[in-house]
Amino acid sequence: MSSIQTNVNSLFGQENLRVNNDFQSRTIQRLTSGYRINSSGDDAAGLAIANKFRSDIAELVQGVRNAYDGISALQIVDGGLNNISKTLDRLTTLATQSASTTFTGDRTTLNNEYQALLNEINRQASNIGLVAGGRYNSVIGVYTGGGSSQANAQVSIDLSGSANQVDATGLGVSTSSVAGGGTALTGNSVRLDNSAVVFLAAASTQQFDFRIYNETSGAAATVSIAITGSAAGLSGQDVISSLNSRLSTYGISASISGSSSTIGQLQFSSARAFSVSTGAASGGTAVATATSTAVNLNSYRYAADNAFITDDTAAEIVTFQNSKGAATITLNATNGNNLANSLATLNASLSSLGIYAVADAAGTGLSIQSAESYSLFKQQAATAGAVVDGATGAKTVTAPNADASATGNALSALTSLATAVSRLGTVQGRVGTGQNKLQYAVALAQSQITNFSAAESRIRDADVASEAANLTKAQVLQQASLAALAQANSAPQSVLALLRG
Repeated sequence: MSSIQTNVNSLFGQENLRVNNDFQSRTIQRLTSGYRINSSGDDAAGLAIANKFRSDIAELVQGVRNAYDGISALQIVDGGLNNISKTLDRLTTLATQSASTTFTGDRTTLNNEYQALLNEINRQASNIGLVAGGRYNSVIGVYTGGGSSQANAQVSIDLSGSANQVDATGLGVSTSSVAGGGTALTGNSVRLDNSAVVFLAAASTQQFDFRIYNETSGAAATVSIAITGSAAGLSGQDVISSLNSRLSTYGISASISGSSSTIGQLQFSSARAFSVSTGAASGGTAVATATSTAVNLNSYRYAADNAFITDDTAAEIVTFQNSKGAATITLNATNGNNLANSLATLNASLSSLGIYAVADAAGTGLSIQSAESYSLFKQQAATAGAVVDGATGAKTVTAPNADASATGNALSALTSLATAVSRLGTVQGRVGTGQNKLQYAVALAQSQITNFSAAESRIRDADVASEAANLTKAQVLQQASLAALAQANSAPQSVLALLRG
């Protein structure tokens, strides 16, 4: 049909030229951007999947940085732990030196260095954050990403709680000392160093009752420890090991005395307040004479009254003082009427001064003890009864016993240090495990980054070879469309030939 009004062929040419122009524009955009998908219209479903991959990759890239930050932090902690380990080596050297009865030097000098190193352990432990409330004394969570859930997307390193505290208290050596001091049992005649004797044969038992001040609970307590033998019996060293395995928690150590007057006998050492009494063995050979007792001879002590207060008309008022300060305590028929209440009242005020009240070896009266000297003054007596003995005025506090075993505290310290080395090694193991876990997490994250990137690339990135071919195709089609459109536009002019007749 020949028509001037509607040039259908031109319309076809225009439409195809538009399509070819769009095709060429899309191809150029893909080649110049490098992406197959440049707008959501290019591939809506593919874009959603590719964006999820891109988000995962961003999370993983930051997760790798987080992991490396965590590794760096743990390496700093690990370096500090290694230094504390070397300090424990020096403490062990000092304790070993003091534990020998042939040592003729000044044990006070050894102990001064020993105590200074304990303070240095506290300082270093605080600096690396493994003390109570320290920045790393917690469950450390490092978010690395790439998990099916948030829980699976992070690495946890548990350095929380007292088991991961590496200050002197956490390692169990805060109360240790290498100065002279060790308390043998009064009334005891059993020697544990006799290798020809076995103790507590046929699984017999013997109980020890320790009265101590428990710093964790903030109260005086009685701890009963039963030593149980075996069918063949125990050696003296077996007895010591059995006692120490349970006493280390309380800062008390058992050892065999090397003093001439008590040589070979059981002795106890501690810088804390304690007293101990022994029960009778249920059978076999006892490890200590029944009803033998001891109090901490390596402390400044006051043996208080045990009548207690029975009348509230006038209260008992006493003042304690040492280098840390002073405490004035009022005791009456409510808070000083029996052993338990008197212990609680005294310790509530005195523990901050490093003075502690525990029950005496018999468990009926009080023993007030401190590692440093203190004074005691009774200002007012109660109407009836007394916690501190009756008369008012200054009271005599017993100094540490010069006859105490010279090596007892050092032997106790060696036991505590062996436990400390083990505890520190456990913490180092947890820190090392944490570093390895983070390294493995980094390896997985980097593998995921590579694979997620490849998956995103297959969806989002342009195939340059294909798009280059498409550009050539688009250019040819565009040129062909232009040529055809020119022919279509000139076609109506042929109608004029009819009119020229």
